[in-house]
Amino acid sequence: MRRAITLLSASMIALSAGAASAQNAKPRNLILFVPDGLRGGIVTPQTAPAMAELRDKGVNFKNSHSLFPTFTMANSSALSTGHYLGDTGTFSNTIYTGYSSVPAGDTVVPFIENDAVLGDVDEHFNGDYLNEETLLKMARGQGFSTAAIGKVGPTLLFDHTDRGKNSIVIDDSTGGKTGVPLSDEMKEALTKAGLPLVTPSRGDNAKAGDAKTPGTTVANVAQQAYMADVATKVVLPMFKARNKPFVLVFWSRDPDGSQHNTGDSLNTVTPGINGPTSMAGIKNADNNLTQLRKALDELGLAATTNIIVSSDHGFSTISKESKTSPSAKVAYDDTPKDFLPMGFVAIDLAKALNLPLYDPNDKNAKVADNAHPKAGNGVLGQDPAKPDVVVATNGGSDLVYLPNKDKKLTDRVIKALLEQDYVSGLFVDDKLGRFPGTLPMSALNLKGKAVTPNPSIVVNFRSWSSGCEIPTNCSVQVADTVLRQGQGMHGSFSRGDTFNFTAAIGPDFKSGYVDPLPVSNADVGMTAAQLLGLRTPNNGGLIGRVMSEALPNGIVPKMADGTITSKPAPNGLRTVLKFQRVLSTRYFDVAGFPGRTLGLEAGDAKQKTAGK
Repeated sequence: MRRAITLLSASMIALSAGAASAQNAKPRNLILFVPDGLRGGIVTPQTAPAMAELRDKGVNFKNSHSLFPTFTMANSSALSTGHYLGDTGTFSNTIYTGYSSVPAGDTVVPFIENDAVLGDVDEHFNGDYLNEETLLKMARGQGFSTAAIGKVGPTLLFDHTDRGKNSIVIDDSTGGKTGVPLSDEMKEALTKAGLPLVTPSRGDNAKAGDAKTPGTTVANVAQQAYMADVATKVVLPMFKARNKPFVLVFWSRDPDGSQHNTGDSLNTVTPGINGPTSMAGIKNADNNLTQLRKALDELGLAATTNIIVSSDHGFSTISKESKTSPSAKVAYDDTPKDFLPMGFVAIDLAKALNLPLYDPNDKNAKVADNAHPKAGNGVLGQDPAKPDVVVATNGGSDLVYLPNKDKKLTDRVIKALLEQDYVSGLFVDDKLGRFPGTLPMSALNLKGKAVTPNPSIVVNFRSWSSGCEIPTNCSVQVADTVLRQGQGMHGSFSRGDTFNFTAAIGPDFKSGYVDPLPVSNADVGMTAAQLLGLRTPNNGGLIGRVMSEALPNGIVPKMADGTITSKPAPNGLRTVLKFQRVLSTRYFDVAGFPGRTLGLEAGDAKQKTAGK
C-alpha cells in the first residue's frame, strides 16, 4: 500500500509540473506531426534533416515506444486519446466487430482505415466506438481552432464523431463519396488559394505490384504536397486570422506508404525497406515538416507553437518463409513456391482444427483447398454466420477471436499455433484462463473498458535482423499480408516495430534535452492534452503519463526494467515480455519466444519474472 501511495503521489507531482507549464496567459498552439512508419533509429541529418534538427535542438525522446499491436489505427487511438488499446478497442487496423459492416464490404472483419467504415462502427457502438474523448474534440470544446490533415483513417480518428462539422478534416477521401464534407468556409479558402477541392490520388506510389511485378519506386510526393499546401496556405493563415489558439494534426502517409509498396526488393529481404524508395519516402515526410515550420515562421506563430513529432510505429521487411506451415506447402496462382500465402494463419488453423474455412470478404464463400481468403481474414466453423473462430489478418501480428468463448477450443488453437515456426509469442484474453506458453492480455494493457469485442488471442510473428549497424533499422518479420517478401510491414512485437521516432520543440519544451526515460504514444496524447490545459474525462484507466521530464522545471521520475515469463508450453516455448516502467506506467519493449523476436535473445527466458 505504501508503494502504491508513493507512486500515486509521484504521478500527481508529474501532472502538476505539466499543468504549471501549460498555464500561460494565452494557451499555446500545438502541431502534432506524425510521419507514419518512421523508425526510431533511421533519422539522421542525411536521411531526414528537418526532423534531426528538431530532435537535436528540442527534446530527443531516444527511448520511444509504439503500442502493440504496432499498427496505425491502434496507435492513432493512443495519440488521440492518451489511452492504451484495452480502453480504445482499436486492437489493430482490421478488427472483428461482431456485426457485418456494409461500408467495409459487408464483413465482420472491417479494415477501419476508412472514413465511411469509421462512421459505421461509431454508429453501431453508441455513436463513439473509441469510448474516450479525443484531443481535437476536447480542444474545440475549449474554443481552440482544430484541424486534421493527412492519411485517411488515423486523421479522422482525432475528431471522428464530429465528421468535419467543426474540425477541418482533409484526407485521401476529401471530395469523394466517402469523404468528410468540406465546410463552405474551407471550399472558399481552397478555391482562393488555387487548390482543388478533391485530394489528388497517390498515383504510382499506390502500386504494390505482385509476386512477379515490383511495386512502386516513387514516394507519395504529389498527394502530400497538396496536403502540406492546404495546411500552410489555407489552414494556418485561417487560424491566425481567427486569433485563437489552435491544434493541427498532420499525418504524413510517408514513409509508411513507400515502405509498404517498395519495388526495390521483390521477393528478397535485402535491401528491403532500406532501398531508395523507402529513403525517398522518409525525405518526403521531412520536406512536409520543413514546409510547416517555414509557414509558422512566416506567419509569426513559431514562438507560440509547440511541435510534437511522433511516428505511430517502426517498420520491418517482410519474410514469407516457413518450414512448418501446411499452407506454404500448397501451390497458389499468386504466391511463389514454398512461400506463405496471404491468410496463412486462417488456413493453418482450419486444417489443424478440422474446420471449414470461409472468406468473410467474399460473402462467406468457402475457401478452396488451393486458394486463400481474398484479404487473408477467415471465419472457421460449420456455419460461417455463427463462426467458432475468426481470424483478423493484419501483418506482423494477427487477431484470433473465439465468439463462443470456448476454453477447450482456445486450448486447441493455442496448441496448433505453438507448432508453427512463424509464431513468436501468444497473448490470451484473461477471461479464457491461463495456458502454458502464453501471457495474459492484461499484461499488455489490452484489457480495459473497450466496447468493441476483445480478441481471444493475439498472435505475434517471428522477427530478426538482416544485419546492419543498428538492428532495428533492418528488422525482418514474417507477415500475414497481400504484400510480398522484400516489401515493408509492421505490427509485430519486434523492437524494430515498437521503436518509433518521437521528438518535440517549442516554448513549453526544454531545449537540447535528451530524454533517457521511456515514453509511448499514449504519453504523447496525455502530454498534448496537458500542454493545452485540457482535462480528460476518462472512461477507462489505461492511460499514459505526462512526459514531465521534457518540460521546463518538470520532475524527472525514476525508471525500472522488468520481465514477465510464461510457464513453458509442452514443447518448451515460453512467451517473454520485456518492459520498462516509470512510476506506474509500463512501456513494452519486446515480447515473444526468445530467439524468435528481434531484441529478445535466446537466454532471456532464464531471467527472473518481475512482479506485476
